Amino acid sequence: MADFDNPDQPGTPGTPPPPPGDNPDGSPPPPSNPNMRWYVVKVQSGREESIKEAIERRVKIEGLQECFGEIIIPTEKVTEMRGGKRVVKERKLYPGYLMVNLEFNDKMLYLFRETSGVGDFVGGGVNKPPPPMSDHEVARMRGQRGERVDVAPKSKFDKGDKVKVKDGTFAGMEGEVKELLEGKGAIRVELTIFGRPVPVELEYWQVDYA
Repeated sequence: MADFDNPDQPGTPGTPPPPPGDNPDGSPPPPSNPNMRWYVVKVQSGREESIKEAIERRVKIEGLQECFGEIIIPTEKVTEMRGGKRVVKERKLYPGYLMVNLEFNDKMLYLFRETSGVGDFVGGGVNKPPPPMSDHEVARMRGQRGERVDVAPKSKFDKGDKVKVKDGTFAGMEGEVKELLEGKGAIRVELTIFGRPVPVELEYWQVDYA
């Protein structure tokens, strides 16, 4: 009979079983194919998504699922200022490259090389298998997926430029650019207010050349 006063005894309410598919220590289960590794593949820039889909489709058609894991296109979410509004878009971290989890063999090599838009495995060559990514590189790649980054647009203005304010409290006034605040996506302009020079911080979209 189970001792319900002992939370460490297996099978008691004090120690629920680990979720299916996970190891007792909570780590993910090992891959079904222990020969799978992560590799970097050079592809035609701008076609990463369509090439990824084509490879996945060919793997299924040729019945090579046991040698194939997944393909990742590392991206990050970037916040930019456009027209005074924050716009979030997705940007590829490594344009022209795919991160692929597979068992490297002749069949997979042939499948990739015969797929339109695919270059080659990075680091590989004639009679030379490509080196797999290190555990550290894989962890970093997975950690970066979907990461959000604020990117301020570059200033088209320089110190000393004469500009005119086109929006906001000081619309219609003209002044001189005194400082570039690229980290904020803004500039500091010296305006003349009530006969006195006053430094005013304005975002790029609020001003234009005088």
